[in-house]
Amino acid sequence: MSTGQGAAAQGRPVAVPRVRAPRSFWQQSTRRLLKNRLAMVGLAVVLLYLIIAIVAPLVSPYDPAKQNYDAILLGPTGGHPLGTDGLGRDSLSRLVFGARTSLAVGLFTQLIVLTVGIPVGLVAAFSGRRSDNLLMRFVDIVFAFPDLLLIILLRAIFGGSIFMVFLAIGLVNWVIMARMVRGQALSLKEQEFVLAAKAIGVPWHSTLIRHVLPNALGPVVVLVAFGVPRAIFAEAALSYIGIGVTPPTPSWGTMVQDGYSVIFATPYPVLFPAVAIAVVMLAFTFLGDGLRDALDPRHAGLGKMR
Repeated sequence: MSTGQGAAAQGRPVAVPRVRAPRSFWQQSTRRLLKNRLAMVGLAVVLLYLIIAIVAPLVSPYDPAKQNYDAILLGPTGGHPLGTDGLGRDSLSRLVFGARTSLAVGLFTQLIVLTVGIPVGLVAAFSGRRSDNLLMRFVDIVFAFPDLLLIILLRAIFGGSIFMVFLAIGLVNWVIMARMVRGQALSLKEQEFVLAAKAIGVPWHSTLIRHVLPNALGPVVVLVAFGVPRAIFAEAALSYIGIGVTPPTPSWGTMVQDGYSVIFATPYPVLFPAVAIAVVMLAFTFLGDGLRDALDPRHAGLGKMR
């Protein structure tokens, strides 16, 4: 007779071993992400930029639009830690307020990408072959246009406000999200839990929201993380060629454009905004790589996300 059976026969309580519940996919993904040092560095840098953008009026030493013709093209000094530009404006103040513009472009354009790309991808996967072909041919047409050329065309149509910059960049980049979501939805629609929901009469829109979309969130999050630096660079490129954010709104791309004309006199007006753009893009890239590795089901030993 075993020890447990003997204890039970004598009326003594039997110690039941604790069975630890298996961690969910998202718990395992979070643990893997926290162990990724580069991803954590990227996340810390992104959070630092966000905090600076939010409290910009508090940390900015000067008005970013105020011109001082007695302090033109100064190098880093005690009064101007990052120097001044060709109009005597403080570079640090413009860099801090420019973080607002660049991060706002990156985040709000991804909101447009999600709003347009996810519904198009889901509807294409579940609406039948004819609708799928029609939507995907439209996506292919948009994808065939060069990004910068299409953004310039949309800017010419919608005007020059900063919100039109958000809209133009978002309307160009949604096609990648739509194609990715469609591919995920096509693979998920053949899974057992989706077929079971269809068999018991669950409406297709409910199936999309409750079953398909949650299982496709991993690749969506990764694509958004990589899309933010792409949008920031697009805004910087537009501002550099003079069709981005309208002056005097500070923007890192505008600062690079203004500083390029005096680069042989002093490199600082170009150097600091260029470094800011490079650092934030690298931070989002590290974070995106970490999210991609953390959200890969193969790393958790799972066949699919449930």
